[in-house]
Amino acid sequence: MGALHQGHLSLVRTAKAECGFVVVSIFVNPTQFGPNEDLARYPRPFERDREMLEREGVDALFAPEVEEIYPPGALTFVTVEELSGKLDGKSRPGHFRGVATVVAKLFHIVEPDAAFFGQKDAAQVAVLRRMVRDLALPVEMRVCPIVREADGLAMSSRNMYLSPQERKTALVLSKSLAKVRELFDSGERNAAKLRAAGEQVIAAEPGARLDYFVVVDPDSLDSVDDVAGPTLVAVAAYVGATRLIDNVVVG
Repeated sequence: MGALHQGHLSLVRTAKAECGFVVVSIFVNPTQFGPNEDLARYPRPFERDREMLEREGVDALFAPEVEEIYPPGALTFVTVEELSGKLDGKSRPGHFRGVATVVAKLFHIVEPDAAFFGQKDAAQVAVLRRMVRDLALPVEMRVCPIVREADGLAMSSRNMYLSPQERKTALVLSKSLAKVRELFDSGERNAAKLRAAGEQVIAAEPGARLDYFVVVDPDSLDSVDDVAGPTLVAVAAYVGATRLIDNVVVG
């Protein structure tokens, strides 16, 4: 959705290393924002983004107008049942319907062989993987690691909303995940205990308000009792008025 940072550029670089022609789309998708969310103030530094992509050697930039993606009277949407109501979908009803619809449209327009997404949006990844599988879309989903600031904060376009004090407070998300990883590395496998440890870190930070802290299967997004294989530990929290997400995969 633009407001590019090094996390986005890492996707571009991976795509360039693996593919012969790289297309980047920039589109602030209105259908994935709720009525009280930040669509109007979402950052749109288009010229800056375009220059960054030119420096990276991107072959094409696709930046459509809303009317091109959603023609007047459009009534068709893509919904991935069940998954769309979990994690961010539970907190933001209708969000993943908007995500799935716009990505399906972008896939149809661009016809990519491979599409590169960031691990930070882990619930989105699960929804889109299921959409690609269920609709037999001829595209390979590639998921790339989270890129972090030097102090551990996951890079996000929404970080620019944070005041200097909120920026410090936001570190509680990565700290909560680090606590869970520490417990896991020391042998803890009980999901409830891992989750409680992460929640405790968030609760100790008065400037943060927890949305969710979950330990789930990365594909189904269902809660697990014990970590027996690759397991997603994900957190969403409000710092001031800004909602941030982060995650780590253990096991």
